[in-house]
Amino acid sequence: MSESQANDTLLSVRDLAVHFPVTGGLLQRQVDVVKAVDGVSFDVPRGQTVGLVGESGSGKTTTGRAIARLVPITAGSVQYEGRDLATLSRADFFAYRKKIQVIFQDPFSSLNPRMTIFSIIAEPLDIHFKGWSRAQKEARVADLLEKVGLPMDYMQRYPHQFSGGQRQRIGIARALAVEPEFIVCDEPVSALDVSVQAQIVNLLQDLQAELGLTYLFIAHDLAVVEHISDQVLVMTEGKIVEQASAEAIYSNPQHPYTIKLLQAVPVI
Repeated sequence: MSESQANDTLLSVRDLAVHFPVTGGLLQRQVDVVKAVDGVSFDVPRGQTVGLVGESGSGKTTTGRAIARLVPITAGSVQYEGRDLATLSRADFFAYRKKIQVIFQDPFSSLNPRMTIFSIIAEPLDIHFKGWSRAQKEARVADLLEKVGLPMDYMQRYPHQFSGGQRQRIGIARALAVEPEFIVCDEPVSALDVSVQAQIVNLLQDLQAELGLTYLFIAHDLAVVEHISDQVLVMTEGKIVEQASAEAIYSNPQHPYTIKLLQAVPVI
């Protein structure tokens, strides 16, 4: 990657806050607020992977969902190629749905059990490419299945007929359907067996190299984050407490929380 590419920022988050009200009493008035994300700032260079790591409840998943506009943004900005996504109406943000996709943590609950694999992967095409014929969609789904390492004759099967790793491959194919530039990978391997985790991580890296994708890779497993990330953000209690290159984070952690996370990584 050239220096100019490395300095090409695709996504810039500044002072992002996501607060959820807590209500109580007979009239369900607001009595408190949960600051799930509180003043988070970072950049994601084009074509790179930024790892966002922290324990459960640290705010990392909420950060990813806020970027994809799946939860309301309380304050701050999310600049995508210079455009602030936080200020866009639902209608104006629709154009960015193609550019920004999400791979969810649980590959079973994120796939509709009543839909065939073809229908699941083709659903984004129905939304964003309304003029496509059935033959065009079948060709696209077949190509996507091949990209994620599954045969095209799986199209008419249902999610329950697949293993966890295969279902996550289907979820990845769905995320790729509309040719996104940026993908929020929300703990995409945490629900999988260790042996399958490596296969999915390697697949994501291969797809990034082939398609020029940019990832925000969210995880609680530092070993996985180290393997896939160029930069690492360490998050706790809604704030980023350390950010550096993957090599620097693992060789010379600065914040006590980062040191604690590293100490919790099993040594094999």
